[in-house]
Amino acid sequence: MTTRRWQLAHGRHLDLGPKAAVVGILNVTPDSFSDGGLFIAPEKAIAQARRMAEEGAAVIDVGGESTRPGFAPVSAEEEQARVLPVIEALAASGEALISVDTYREDTARRAVAAGAHIVNDVWGLQREPGIARVAAETGAGLIIMHTGRERQKLPDVIEDQFLFLRKSLEIARASNVSDGQIVLDPGFGFAKETTEENLDLMARFSELQALGFPLMAGTSRKRFIGGVTGREPAERAAGTAAASVILRLKGADLFRVHDVAINVDALAVADAMLARENDLPPGR
Repeated sequence: MTTRRWQLAHGRHLDLGPKAAVVGILNVTPDSFSDGGLFIAPEKAIAQARRMAEEGAAVIDVGGESTRPGFAPVSAEEEQARVLPVIEALAASGEALISVDTYREDTARRAVAAGAHIVNDVWGLQREPGIARVAAETGAGLIIMHTGRERQKLPDVIEDQFLFLRKSLEIARASNVSDGQIVLDPGFGFAKETTEENLDLMARFSELQALGFPLMAGTSRKRFIGGVTGREPAERAAGTAAASVILRLKGADLFRVHDVAINVDALAVADAMLARENDLPPGR
């Protein structure tokens, strides 16, 4: 499997390809759909981040505004008050790479200045395109996520991915973001309203490789996992790990999850199989 070097801020990088990379979710919010309020206190957030790093997370993704359906927006000032102290503390410890989950240019800029290496934009640069300038000017890694919110989607799930993400890539390139900084995320659960639509996206995930960028999968505890298993959000770790393995086999490189340890183990088995498969002689 080919190794691709993801270029990040502060002179850092993350090699993607032969080994799946786990991104631990750290919601510093009172209202996220499955863990809202658990880590709103900075000391609890920092402890959780360190726990996830110890369990094998390569990146900690810090978010200060819920993105669940029906979420209540917060001000940029409130978002920054939540995330910046946590990012500063994690950057000082150096235990993991740090991503900031934001669609706001000012928050992204301040987060990178505080020590974040990556900006994760759930609106794919199409709400505040200035995030692309932040990435270009700082060298930050940039996760561009697909969403179907606030627009008319195409009926074909992959055609809509291509339509949206190609527009996002145009914005990034117009701001001089290098291709080596970019990871794409198809946005499971973001205006993919039914279990079937999300399963269709899983089934056809490998088609997204035609875009030519590393891919991140964020299925963690999502409603469609519950639709399949019948379990509540906090009980969806096993279902998420199963989805992670399937998507690894279909070409995903990074996996954004709440439950790090079970996904690290599941993906280690998938990676071992893929490595063994590559070593087998033809016809075996």
